[in-house]
Amino acid sequence: MDTLDIIFAMPHPDDVEITCGGTIAKLVQLGHRVGVVHMTNGEPTPRGTPEVRAAELAEAARILGVHHVETLALTNRELMDGPPARYAVATVFRRFRPKIVVGMAGRTPGASPDHYQAQLILEAARFYSQLTKWDDRFGGTPPHRIDWLWYRPVSMGAEAEIWPGTFVVDVTDVYERKLAAIAAYRSQFDEARLARLLHRVRARDANDGARAGFEYGELFTLPHPVPLRDPVAHFTGLGSIAAPTYPPRSG
Repeated sequence: MDTLDIIFAMPHPDDVEITCGGTIAKLVQLGHRVGVVHMTNGEPTPRGTPEVRAAELAEAARILGVHHVETLALTNRELMDGPPARYAVATVFRRFRPKIVVGMAGRTPGASPDHYQAQLILEAARFYSQLTKWDDRFGGTPPHRIDWLWYRPVSMGAEAEIWPGTFVVDVTDVYERKLAAIAAYRSQFDEARLARLLHRVRARDANDGARAGFEYGELFTLPHPVPLRDPVAHFTGLGSIAAPTYPPRSG
């Protein structure tokens, strides 16, 4: 089984594309091996069927260029952090042995509770992935230690989160691929719904990008400060990227 450098794992088909589609396309373009895990198939919903959703997520994965995509057999609307879900996600991590795993972060009380449960599952699965003398719970796969955990904060969470470290990925040159991957979910987003969604997505990504001097960016957070071995090399390596500027204060 080929290994992956990074795995993005979220509860429903379209969550990954809406939140991280630009970063996925960027990492693939840079030569990294990228995987996507949908914890559920997203059904039932008022729109679509399991078969339609499966075809849509496969098309989105093709557009973004991911090396592996799979959907777990966890239950939409009943997704809960607990041993079975942790085992299922950790088994994928142990099979593909990524250096980094990525999930969404934050509670969405006005939307699906699956979002926050998926964060808890991801955190626990990362820990479970490294546990020894427990291989029978993970399909006989060997332990694997994951170096890094990234969060993509939800855009309209219940709390104002303060994170120890953040960074922004420049997705400007792959941005149309992100939008095309979102649009692949035709059953979920008719023309009017898609227009409203893309308006919000563009606004958020333009704002995150502007804060780092990019046209479009995706902001990620860490549960610890950002480590830099050589801060001068890091920042001078950004080359001609302009630092964000702000209007002059009056008075």
